[in-house]
Amino acid sequence: MRLLTDIRPLRESADFRRLWIGSTVSQLGQQMTAVTVSIQVYALTQSTFAVGLVGLCSLVPLVVFGLYGGAMADAIDRRTLALVSSAGLWLLSMVLVLQSHLDWGQVGVLYGVVACQSACFAVNNPARSAIIPRLIRPELLPAANTLSQAAFNLGFTAGPLLGAAVIAWQGFAAAYLVDVITFTAALYALFRLPAVPPTGAVRRAGLRSVLEGFTFLRAAPALLATFLADILAMVFAQPRALFPAVAGSFFAGGVRTVGVLQAAPAIGALIGVLFSGWVTRVRRQGVAIVFAIIAYAAAVGLFGLSRTIWLGVVLLAMSGAADMVSSAYRNTVLQSAAPDAMRGRLQGVFIVVVAGGPRLGDFVVGTSSSLTSPTVALLGGAAVCITGLLILLARNRPFRVYDSQTRALS
Repeated sequence: MRLLTDIRPLRESADFRRLWIGSTVSQLGQQMTAVTVSIQVYALTQSTFAVGLVGLCSLVPLVVFGLYGGAMADAIDRRTLALVSSAGLWLLSMVLVLQSHLDWGQVGVLYGVVACQSACFAVNNPARSAIIPRLIRPELLPAANTLSQAAFNLGFTAGPLLGAAVIAWQGFAAAYLVDVITFTAALYALFRLPAVPPTGAVRRAGLRSVLEGFTFLRAAPALLATFLADILAMVFAQPRALFPAVAGSFFAGGVRTVGVLQAAPAIGALIGVLFSGWVTRVRRQGVAIVFAIIAYAAAVGLFGLSRTIWLGVVLLAMSGAADMVSSAYRNTVLQSAAPDAMRGRLQGVFIVVVAGGPRLGDFVVGTSSSLTSPTVALLGGAAVCITGLLILLARNRPFRVYDSQTRALS
């Protein structure tokens, strides 16, 4: 019985292995840059509002270019698109090194670079994700997506810590330079890939092409359900906006406690990856998504009742592990249910949901907490999420019986 991480995608496909290694290394550098930009903006302005604007600068391009980038991924060679957008990200990291080294001291430059980075990422990510099903066997998609989640969570966990350490050691320019160096690995991995041209009827990227993606999604109930399930989780059961408040009110802690709470889900996801060998054996991915998100929401709800830091961290780690499983299966359904000619556009929609859902969730849980209390907001949000998931599963038979290996209603 396989218990530990299924690494067959890495063993069987040299192209997937190169893509994964490049993504893992570059993700570490990107997360270092993300925390470095925030720290530099605060150092220049001494304003938390100015730091908050960094997120807004990234959100709008991510939504706009996520949709258009997905359409481009279905219209031109995906390797070329990923390579060009990665080169753009690499050059933007060089700009960050230059502005820090020359001590420009202009926060507007940082905002502009962040916005351009977000646009490049929104084009790059759908192309990369749409490439994966062309590199491995269909039955290995869950394992491949689990490995991709491991790369993301490793960068999310270690990147900010390394970024802060490098800043303390050599300053902002050194931290940005690490991102430049690590992104070189991503560029090399993409350069070594074979061409991945679009298949089927190819339509020029544009508004009509984007709308075709939404039309297809509306007619694919199993696929649509994965998006709705993620929205339920991120909008109603996303606790991160409350971490600063509950660090003091629940655990009598401070800034360090907030950092521990923020890191706990990613650490839990990494632990979950280590023991994810079973994910490939699950055939009903729709049911698996629902149960994984129920586990996630239950852990978040119970976190609202915790008053000792160790229990709170354990519950958040459990939520991270469950979210990792859900994400792996949602990506699997997306990559298997969508025809190759539509994968880029649907990956673009996926980017918008993933980017917008948590930010809307921050607003919902923050508002709910201010009207009631953090405990009520967390318990109530978890209850709404779980109820919505059960209704979704009961009313959507294609989602309930979906099997990515046969792509049939079995």
